[in-house]
Amino acid sequence: MKKLKIILLFSFILSIVILFFRIKNDSVEEKNITSIDGIVKEYSVDGDKLNIIIDNYKVIYYFKSEKELNDFNISYGDKIKFIGNSYIPINNTNFNMFNYRLYLKSKKINYIFNADKYTVIKHNKNIFYKIKQSIKDRIERNNSSIYLKLFLLGNKEELDYNISSTYSNNGISHLFAVSGMHISLLTLIIYLILNKFIKNKILNNIIVSIFLVFFSFLTSFSSSVLRAVMLFILCKIFKRIKTQYILLIIFMSLILYNPFYIYDIGFLYSFIITFGLIIFSDKINGKNYFIKVFKTSLISFLLGIPISILNFHEINLISPILNIIFVPFISFIIFPLSIITFVFPPLSCIFNFFINILEGLSIFFNNITYFKLILKHVNLFYIFLYYFVITFILYKNKVKYYVLFLFILIIHSNMNYINSNFYLTMLDVGQGDSILIELPHNSLNILIDTGGKFKYNNDVWKVKKKEYSIASSITIPYLKSRGIKKIDYLILTHGDYDHMGEAINLVNNFKIESVIFNCGKLNDLEKKLTKVLNQKNIKHEICINNIKKDNYNLEFLNTRIYDNENDSSSVIYTELNGYKFMFMGDAGVGREKDILDKYNLSDIDVLKVGHHGSNTSSSENFIKNISPKYSLISVGENNRYGHPKDRVLNVLRNSKIYRTDIDGSIMFKIKNNKLKIETCNP
Repeated sequence: MKKLKIILLFSFILSIVILFFRIKNDSVEEKNITSIDGIVKEYSVDGDKLNIIIDNYKVIYYFKSEKELNDFNISYGDKIKFIGNSYIPINNTNFNMFNYRLYLKSKKINYIFNADKYTVIKHNKNIFYKIKQSIKDRIERNNSSIYLKLFLLGNKEELDYNISSTYSNNGISHLFAVSGMHISLLTLIIYLILNKFIKNKILNNIIVSIFLVFFSFLTSFSSSVLRAVMLFILCKIFKRIKTQYILLIIFMSLILYNPFYIYDIGFLYSFIITFGLIIFSDKINGKNYFIKVFKTSLISFLLGIPISILNFHEINLISPILNIIFVPFISFIIFPLSIITFVFPPLSCIFNFFINILEGLSIFFNNITYFKLILKHVNLFYIFLYYFVITFILYKNKVKYYVLFLFILIIHSNMNYINSNFYLTMLDVGQGDSILIELPHNSLNILIDTGGKFKYNNDVWKVKKKEYSIASSITIPYLKSRGIKKIDYLILTHGDYDHMGEAINLVNNFKIESVIFNCGKLNDLEKKLTKVLNQKNIKHEICINNIKKDNYNLEFLNTRIYDNENDSSSVIYTELNGYKFMFMGDAGVGREKDILDKYNLSDIDVLKVGHHGSNTSSSENFIKNISPKYSLISVGENNRYGHPKDRVLNVLRNSKIYRTDIDGSIMFKIKNNKLKIETCNP
């Protein structure tokens, strides 16, 4: 056994070295592919959008008409040919955010293929794909299909964002990942059935193992399911080897097969928590079921905190207690009912009844905010240090160490109060604006605009089950990654959708103290927002002159009332530790002239260029007078307007230009009177 330990330790270190080497040296060749064909491994239809996985491609196709959507007839295992173009997905363009490219690589997907048309070459004849398709069709016909997909297949894509957020915030989202718990319950059910008819244990083990392999196929061999299935089978075969050693062998095997598994949250949760529960199994003792659940939840919670910080930047201190409620509720009621509902669809009304209870409980506990900690983004050094400390705490198992650990977490949650630096970040929100200003010691957090994507078509058949939201995908996660708990002032420069389209989503899902509107008449979008603000008792003002906080002053360069939305933009001037910043919104050349006439401005350090670099803004006279050192252009990649225009780029030639479509988000950090610039270049 000692030799085995040494071999495993050496193998583990070697596998980690290989892991980092393969990731660091991984490269994907840029290909100009115009056609691909292959077997459909996975597919989904959402509104007018079709997603298909073929080999190492994720194919995206938009249906041209409602009739084409209704006539759609593709199944698992079909051989399809697509015509279009391919590209390599980019890395994240905002700091500390979810990296979609690495996530796809964890699924062994290297390319995205935008398809213009497709042709079915050959329909599936494989029996396993036929079974998988029939299961999918059966689930789709059920009015509880979203949760059946979630519990039976591990598909979270269709789950409502707001509900999903409550599960994450409560620390119970791991209960929805198809992994060890689900495998254990499934195997228990199968064994109970088999033992009534077959008394041979070896034969039963073989049958269960075959079923689990097929179940892995149904879940497209998700990493968490693979871990659980491999652990079950290998533990049955190698009974003399300790479980933790087998788990370590599985871990090394999987990351050698695909090193990008480490970017799969389910994979990390599955291995780290399972390994920890095995190592510290002696701590989970006692005859009382609920005490055992609490101890299990507490250890899982402590081990999962780094993953939560890296991905969600928020934890709920009472999640171990909440798990006492949710673990038995989901394990013994919801999950068994999902299986029963799949077999007997008429029982979906009972299943929905308990799902409503589940959602209601999650919303109720999510509204209890006293125990939530927002935790600033940390690097890998602190992650390793964390696991060293938490291992010590779990081994000692003394209350005083848990209290000390809690104290450290609370300190980390309030680190912004001791930070003396200024920060300004222009987020990459595509064709729109969103700028965050952070004053030292968390004294003031200001967000200028929210970004927003205009919806051009309201056809019912095109509507997605889960629409993309900049607020939920970019803004809120970034705010939390910065350790920000609230926005003191949300400034909306004007009522265009690309500047304030996400305001309602932001207000509904993050704490906003006050909202500032520009001068002039409110449009329909702004009026809609004011109704929400009134319902939530959030202060809002129109056409103010400045925002003052101690020695800090943010000045609104108000001139006169204009008859168009763009020129009515709030134009803002501020100084951060002696550096001059100016934000133009979408103001045009007419507004620029009025500003020069009224205000004495020169030698601007940082200019947020007006109207995304359109020809309506940034006159040569204006730029010459203010003479910016750095010019920021927030613009979507390959946008339909052709922004920024060549004329504007030429006018700004004497300044250093940063563009979100090229540089990603841009951060200005002022420390000790020195300005440092960072970009999140993809």
